[in-house]
Amino acid sequence: MGCNHDCESCGSSCGGSESLIEELNAQSTVKRVIAVVSGKGGVGKSLLTSLMAVEYNRRGKKTAILDADITGPSIPKAFGIKDRAMGTEAGILPAITETGIEIMSVNLLLKEETDPVVWRSPMIVGTVKQFWSDVIWNDVDYMFVDMPPGTGDIPLTVFQSLPVDGIIVVASPQELVGMIVEKAVKMAELMNVPILGLVENMSYFTCPDCGKRHAVFGDSHIEAIAEKYNTRVLAKLPIDPDLAAKIDSGRAEAFEGDWLSDACDTIDEILKD
Repeated sequence: MGCNHDCESCGSSCGGSESLIEELNAQSTVKRVIAVVSGKGGVGKSLLTSLMAVEYNRRGKKTAILDADITGPSIPKAFGIKDRAMGTEAGILPAITETGIEIMSVNLLLKEETDPVVWRSPMIVGTVKQFWSDVIWNDVDYMFVDMPPGTGDIPLTVFQSLPVDGIIVVASPQELVGMIVEKAVKMAELMNVPILGLVENMSYFTCPDCGKRHAVFGDSHIEAIAEKYNTRVLAKLPIDPDLAAKIDSGRAEAFEGDWLSDACDTIDEILKD
């Protein structure tokens, strides 16, 4: 009812249209695609994306990050990458970190990393698609997609154009953010994308003197949100000054902590063949 047959601008899942999934580069192999999302900015999507890629890489999996936050890219900085991406006739070559994680971000294509991306939506959407179809991803086991905040064009494009196996929703403890998270969860449900679970960032701070945990941003509501949407809490990340310093200095691969160990085990169990 009321269909204009323009599937690319539609958020409905009627089941009657042709697949909009973009073809992967002929020289690429990507086994799993996991998007990291939230309904608002500033909750730690890029942080979690980086840590998940590092954690799986430490487990012997080949990992990659597709930075879909075109107007606010931060993944290259987290890994200390400043060189521009190169290309061949076959496609664009992703940057490779010290431990072998492949990365593609618009910052790798700009003359200066501080240059703003002042593009209209169609160009931004096209760039995200090209990061999937034109980049040569080398035998990737897990690709993590760092999404921009909100539920607009880019999340819609990723959910429709990439074969997303599931999403991780990032939250912070504030009640308002919990409400915003519900928007991201509902969008995933609308697009028939599986929700792997929720991760609460900035969940607590551990006093270095007494070892007691303090809920700096108030009591957590994430268990209630997870129960409401029949999903699970994958992890709770602390406020950790040492982790923040490593990310800011481009040393994401040097982080210490086992906060995501159980999360990876759970995701492997969900996505097992």
